[in-house]
Amino acid sequence: MRIAYLISEYPKVSHSFIRREIAALERQGVEVLRFAIRGPSDGSPDSADVEELNRTRYVLGAGLIATTAHVLRALVRRPVAFGRAAFSALRLSRRADRGLVHHLAYFVEACIVGNWMEQSKVPHLHAHFGSNPAAVAMLAAQLNGGTFSFTAHGTVETDAARFIGIPEKVRRAAHVVAVSEYGRSQLCRWVDPPHWKKISVVHCGLDEGYRDVPAQGFNAVRRFVCVGRLSAEKGQFVLIDALSELRRQGVDAELVLAGDGELRTEIERHCAARGVADLVRITGWISGATVRKEIEASRALVLSSFAEGLPVVLMEAMACARPVIATRVAGVPELVRDGQDGWLVAPGNAMELAAAMRRCLEADVPQLQAMGHAARSRALDRHDVDRSAQQLKQVFEPFSGAKA
Repeated sequence: MRIAYLISEYPKVSHSFIRREIAALERQGVEVLRFAIRGPSDGSPDSADVEELNRTRYVLGAGLIATTAHVLRALVRRPVAFGRAAFSALRLSRRADRGLVHHLAYFVEACIVGNWMEQSKVPHLHAHFGSNPAAVAMLAAQLNGGTFSFTAHGTVETDAARFIGIPEKVRRAAHVVAVSEYGRSQLCRWVDPPHWKKISVVHCGLDEGYRDVPAQGFNAVRRFVCVGRLSAEKGQFVLIDALSELRRQGVDAELVLAGDGELRTEIERHCAARGVADLVRITGWISGATVRKEIEASRALVLSSFAEGLPVVLMEAMACARPVIATRVAGVPELVRDGQDGWLVAPGNAMELAAAMRRCLEADVPQLQAMGHAARSRALDRHDVDRSAQQLKQVFEPFSGAKA
């Protein structure tokens, strides 16, 4: 079986789960071609990511002359399909937050990807994320006469479903993968019931680095770690407020914000304003291996998100035998059992978050060890990457023999 994957930015530190998924598919005997719109913007500190750079074809690296040739080739090869795909791009742009210029760019990118599929004799294209990668995949499939599918991860698809054309993408897709039951339900909202049967749930998986390497034992430090982009939806301001409340109560704890992002300066100012700057360390972008070290060096992982899909870092922390404190949003309660694997709190409620953090700090060693053990068992059972790859292989099999 031979398929192609399309990702907007690849490889990317925060999307290492895609690399793991591809590797697991290849262990299942699936040949996967990697297509990406652009290379990584946050660096590729993992050696495995560096290897992926050499295995990926980049649309934006084609150059003006080659790009023009791709468009002309697509026009000459399938003129009727070319016109229909161009009209689809125009239709998608009408309600989009990104206008006609962006969608014309997606159309040009689709010409390149469609030609690559034809040249490589790949009948099926799978995209990660329902935004521009799914748009390019849909248009490429129209141009090429093949099929496409995509994985929807959460906030990208739920926050602006109509504006990124989720209804049309789901209707046109051969299959759609959601990473949680909640995510699947949100996709079902936008299409008629006959389309629901082609929307399935496949969990993101953990690789052998988490399965085979024994978890580090309970860490008694008074340190929490929060992993993720420093952005509005992650709710780090609420987390800083909770840390400030703990200090007001006379309970001190350290906090590591593992990541970077557009709100870093504002978050640093907020830490200073709340009197906890001395308790907070921001790492900037770090490799997956370093993220794991930060998790293992903590007492628990804390996620204060307003919106999520089903965060990969949650399953990674749980596989490291760390209890987690997370907001009760989207697919999170499907993984985290309140009082067993950690604590669930209301989003945006700093007082409730502070109370959960205090309970974690005051919990005795046997309780935290038991929670960590339960968390690890649950994460490894639900998020085995090879089992997920088997499910994806079954999804792709009906389309792998389609003619380009």
